Amino acid sequence: MVKLFQLRRKSLFGQILDWMLTPLFLLLPLSVMLSWVVAESIAGRPFDRGLEHNVKALVQLIKTDQQRMLFNLPSPAREILRADDADTIYYQVLGIRGELVSGDRDFPLPPEDEKTALGDMHLRDDKLLGANIRVAYVWVKTDLPNAKPVLVQVGETLEKRSVLATEIIKGVLLPQLVILPLVVLLVWLALGHGIEPLNALGERIRQRKSDDLSPLEGHYVPKEIAPLVASFNDLLTRLKDSIATQKRFLADAAHQLKTPLAGLRMQADLAQREGSDTQELKKSLQLIGRASIRATHTVNQLLSLARAESGNTSIARAPCNMVEIAQSVIQDSLPRAMEKHIDLGYEGVSADSRGVRILGNATLLKELVRNLVDNAMNYTPSSAETPGVITVRVLSDTAGKVVALQVEDSGPGIPMTEREQIFQPFYRALGTEVDGSGLGLAIVMEVAHLHSASVNVQDASPGKPHPGASFTVRFQNTLA
Repeated sequence: MVKLFQLRRKSLFGQILDWMLTPLFLLLPLSVMLSWVVAESIAGRPFDRGLEHNVKALVQLIKTDQQRMLFNLPSPAREILRADDADTIYYQVLGIRGELVSGDRDFPLPPEDEKTALGDMHLRDDKLLGANIRVAYVWVKTDLPNAKPVLVQVGETLEKRSVLATEIIKGVLLPQLVILPLVVLLVWLALGHGIEPLNALGERIRQRKSDDLSPLEGHYVPKEIAPLVASFNDLLTRLKDSIATQKRFLADAAHQLKTPLAGLRMQADLAQREGSDTQELKKSLQLIGRASIRATHTVNQLLSLARAESGNTSIARAPCNMVEIAQSVIQDSLPRAMEKHIDLGYEGVSADSRGVRILGNATLLKELVRNLVDNAMNYTPSSAETPGVITVRVLSDTAGKVVALQVEDSGPGIPMTEREQIFQPFYRALGTEVDGSGLGLAIVMEVAHLHSASVNVQDASPGKPHPGASFTVRFQNTLA
């Protein structure tokens, strides 16, 4: 039943053929109508000239004698005028007082509101005795004083005109009807040949191996298909990058988990030695606990990095208040900061200030702030006598629509030569014994890139023995 409601897959060949042939068949009746109108016009011209000739011949028979108008139509001429195998010819001559001089009494008169010049030939369509007729007529001025113009009319039925128009239509349309199937066949063949490059492209794609992600060659395809090839190549590039990211993630995960897992196994073996006393067993269990914590932290960092690297425009985005996110991370980090005797605090604008909201993913942004704070606590020396200081700031520039997140510490700082390398996965500053996965700043960079933000690092207190480090993340296009 579900298949009954599924839309049928449309054929590109069929759609193009429909768009090409449908107008052709729809215009065919219009072509017939226009051809009929033109044929009638062409067929009527010689017969109109014959009517005009007859009117002129009758006008030549009008004579005037003193106060009278004379009209004498010989019987042979009348017979010739009436002699027609197909049509009936009528005529009428009205005298100087509007009286019938000769011809058919029932012949219709011209329209009264028609303005005609004397001596000019006119044509009109009319009816006589229920039949359609074509009429040629003229008003003739006489030399008699105070006399009305004489009206001469000749009319003819339309049988010969219809026959001639039909013959013209046959001569025009019959070749078209013969040619039309040939046109359809040629269009069919031409369209099939035209989409052949698309079929060939599909065949080349089907013949590719599953691991072949190299771009398609686009120089051999028509320019209309070139955008499709370019989009497909872009998809292949992004797919290749995604697969490379996944492979790198698996390799990194295996490498980073190898050490803590090996430590867990070693400590477990030590705990199972014969002759181990209670103190040695407790020490081994403590080391096992630390190794498990380190493994858990590494797994969480790897998952965060994978989530950030796979992020794209399809992730859920919503208005995020950077002040609230920063203060939430500080609140979560206070227990660890107090344990390490670190003065962790916030400075900057309040949460209800303008320009502190951006459109982003709150989970990833919180991960960014947490990794900056964790990194600062890892590298900031601190003791009860000399506590370290870490300050988190959120600064807003409403005019430039920029909000800046800054994490500053009182640690040893970062040498200039290492400031570009610290954002690489698993890189750790030389000469330190900090316990970490080396993924925190890589996560920061990925999340910032996902939100079109920039990250830079500089000394917090230049010129001092412990200059500290200051990380600044700038987000553009803040919300009101």
